[in-house]
Amino acid sequence: MTRTSAADILCIGAQRAMTSWLHHGFSSHPDVWAFPNFEPITSTSKEAHYWDWNRRRGPDWYRVLMRPLDDAQASLDFTPEYAFLDNTQIDECKSLNPEAKVIYILRDPLARALSAIRMRTVWATKNAPAEGVRLQFDHDFRERCRHANLQAHGAYADNIRRWRRRYPDLLVLNYEDLRANPRDGLRQAMTHCGLSPDHLDESARAQIDERADRHIWVTPKYAFDADCIHFLHGLLWPEYEATRAETGLSFTEGATILEALA
Repeated sequence: MTRTSAADILCIGAQRAMTSWLHHGFSSHPDVWAFPNFEPITSTSKEAHYWDWNRRRGPDWYRVLMRPLDDAQASLDFTPEYAFLDNTQIDECKSLNPEAKVIYILRDPLARALSAIRMRTVWATKNAPAEGVRLQFDHDFRERCRHANLQAHGAYADNIRRWRRRYPDLLVLNYEDLRANPRDGLRQAMTHCGLSPDHLDESARAQIDERADRHIWVTPKYAFDADCIHFLHGLLWPEYEATRAETGLSFTEGATILEALA
């Protein structure tokens, strides 16, 4: 493989949608390379955060970070925040990664938002026990929503249209399908990226199978008042409609959450 692209495989989100598990699966493949962990410059060996945290470091920094020790291997950058890059930034991404394969996992907007807010609650409460925290519809809750970039992360239809402008073969996966049958989802994603799933050895398969049955980044189930959930559902409802029109995908997680409030 030539180094035409700095990153050969990009996963642009969505946040809280099994991107860490998918990265682990890809990293287990012998023809794939993940950059070293340079936290806090990067987020572990998964998220380079070039276009948000590290753009000032310049394209040569990104090329060096992404370059495998063996040029025959494909390099990975799984940064969910790339989903809402603007057209100019995606153009720049295309110039650095002209032949990259791009994957976008979509998750029910309400379920994804609740998971993201719970993740931020972990940070804000210093890992307080979940039973000790109940989120109420107040100023603190609205601030957590604002810092979580809920609408930008959940604007799936607009994000897809911008990315398909430069990467028309963008692969869109439904989190619910991936959660229900992760091994088939991994096979589909690898095949899309020109990798043979059959090249995984038995040890890698066993580890992928084990991790498929658990969450890699578990957030405590902090409780939400019903007002919080109804507010988020109303805020994000336009994205349900727009995503269905753009992709034909339907989601069920949010409906289950709302039914539990009845």
